[in-house]
Amino acid sequence: MQKITGLLFCSQKEMNNMQSKWLRISLFNLLVIALLGTVLRYKIAFSLPFVNQRFLLHAHSHFAFSGWVTQALMALLVGYLVKQQQENAFKRYRWILLANLVSAYGMLFTFPFMGYAFLSILFSTLSIFVSYLFAIFFWKDLNRLQQNRLCHSWFKASLFFNVISSIGPFTLAYMMASKNIHQDVYLASVYFFLHFQYDGWFFFACMGLLSFQLTEYGIAGRSMQQAYYLFAAACVPAYFLSVLWLHIPLWVYILVVVASLLQLAGWLLLLLQIRKKLKLIQAALSPLSKVLFTLVAIALSVKLVLQAISVIPPLSRLAFGFRPIVIGYLHLVLLGVISLFIITYMQTLNLVRVNKLSINGFKIFVAGIILNELLLMIQGACDMAYIEAPFINVLLLFAAIVLFSGMLVANVGQMVKHGPPRQNEIYIS
Repeated sequence: MQKITGLLFCSQKEMNNMQSKWLRISLFNLLVIALLGTVLRYKIAFSLPFVNQRFLLHAHSHFAFSGWVTQALMALLVGYLVKQQQENAFKRYRWILLANLVSAYGMLFTFPFMGYAFLSILFSTLSIFVSYLFAIFFWKDLNRLQQNRLCHSWFKASLFFNVISSIGPFTLAYMMASKNIHQDVYLASVYFFLHFQYDGWFFFACMGLLSFQLTEYGIAGRSMQQAYYLFAAACVPAYFLSVLWLHIPLWVYILVVVASLLQLAGWLLLLLQIRKKLKLIQAALSPLSKVLFTLVAIALSVKLVLQAISVIPPLSRLAFGFRPIVIGYLHLVLLGVISLFIITYMQTLNLVRVNKLSINGFKIFVAGIILNELLLMIQGACDMAYIEAPFINVLLLFAAIVLFSGMLVANVGQMVKHGPPRQNEIYIS
């Protein structure tokens, strides 16, 4: 009996080590993304003639989606299966995780030199088919679980939205192959992909992970289900928030307004449920985790409010008419909501090495996020007023350096042996 218990313990420990390995790889990929972002900002502020800005931007965005967010979410979702007694989950998903990593690095090493060409398109297409495989396998594994939790609905919705987001790239590929590019359709296809990645795959996967942890505090029931239904019902019509510059019918516009209100209502329901168990949750979190989760909640609240007010036509035209505002919004979601949630979730649950170096690195990275958003907000406001913000490109370069420095320190921290949590840093188990 002792031998069997020991084998089970070793198996669980091995699976945890495998999850930690994949998540540390994801954190390294985030470091690479921060480096690319710094180079892009340097080229804007100063001269860097041997770098093609547009090509490098493609590498930056594609690798951010596949190499960082998707890689991390896949590892976290497979880790959920391990917690549900599927101890060999990482062994079964190893080839999918590896294929996603190969496709991400393929895009990283092709886009900067050739832009959209055969090899870069090949690797980006591979990443799409890998996402299909992951969706099929993970959906089946969720159905095999005896207990049907609310988080499963979030997970399945995330997989569905990830799959349909590929309609955008395939539409772009068709237009390029046929050499019949319509500007409005081109932009609508780009925003289709972005929406169902940001507000679909990324957001719903994160909410599934959050939902699972909240059940540990007894936060479940009808209100939590209603929050899910509101977000799920709003996701598809909310796409049209991204294309309000098109001449859409009145009934579609009404759907967009309703969708923005449904998302706010869903978020409010969720916050009210969390508030009921707030003291219990706070008691289980470290001081840093409290701050980071609060920042994620603030960022998400700002995002949802901005979406709601963007349905006002004059404000919508302003938002889409100025590039810094679009860039600021995209970074708010990807960095302030999604990336910050994933980082906070990993360090709170000790899924990566948590020590003084990594904690300080995360703090610096968060400071970089806040600084970057403030500067983009200032730049956008100045552009709308048709005045020049002095030294703004140099300041944005400094913010990029802060982001890179924070992630560099955090990655160095991953090389240091994981010690026990310090006093007052009790992490959720």
